Amino acid sequence: MIEEPKKLTIKSPDRRPTDAQIAAFQGVPTGFVVDAMYGTGALAPEVSWVGAGQGAAPHVAGPALTVDNRPSDILALLAALYFIRKGDVVVNAFAGCEGCAAAGDRVSGMMKNCGAAGFVTDGPMRDLSGIMAVGLPSWCTGLNPNSPFGTGPGKVGLPVNIAGQRVETGDMIVADADGVVVVPFAQVAAVSARIAEVAALEHALDAEVDAGLSVPDDIKEVIQSDDVTWIR
Repeated sequence: MIEEPKKLTIKSPDRRPTDAQIAAFQGVPTGFVVDAMYGTGALAPEVSWVGAGQGAAPHVAGPALTVDNRPSDILALLAALYFIRKGDVVVNAFAGCEGCAAAGDRVSGMMKNCGAAGFVTDGPMRDLSGIMAVGLPSWCTGLNPNSPFGTGPGKVGLPVNIAGQRVETGDMIVADADGVVVVPFAQVAAVSARIAEVAALEHALDAEVDAGLSVPDDIKEVIQSDDVTWIR
């Protein structure tokens, strides 16, 4: 006989970036953050801002609070409300389930009331007009009005795999119109320090493009070098 699992497994959140580190990511485009991690860290593009077509997407940056649900269930997400700290981004693994909503406007409202800065899930959401009215920035895979269950089992505060990335509580989450990026906790200090360098390079290139740059010099050098095989 298989023993019935307990409804919830909870690891109390015990790590978090410093206030200064969190501040360093505010307003920084996800593309800059990815470049500061040498081109990695983004969730799969199926996870996008829920309000696409509703105006400009918000920018959110905050520590992850991880939630792991079985498909179609949100008990762990509801339990996570108890552990949200101001500024957290709730990262809700839904096992990629598309058959029902992973959250709606009421749960969004409760998360916001608890101090959450944002919500990310690999499942759909529902009640779009209500979500937009609540104002909690959310990223998901689309919309589905079907209702989830709340029976468990589920986990709070433990590592999750979501949309191609592993996320742990305390990792930095940065999200905007382009998508969602995960900065592992161990890399937060290095990445936050490198953001200014990346921004300077990006702004310098922007200025060159605005001034008429068409083909970069280093690309011309490759084309004119012995590293090209010409087919006549």
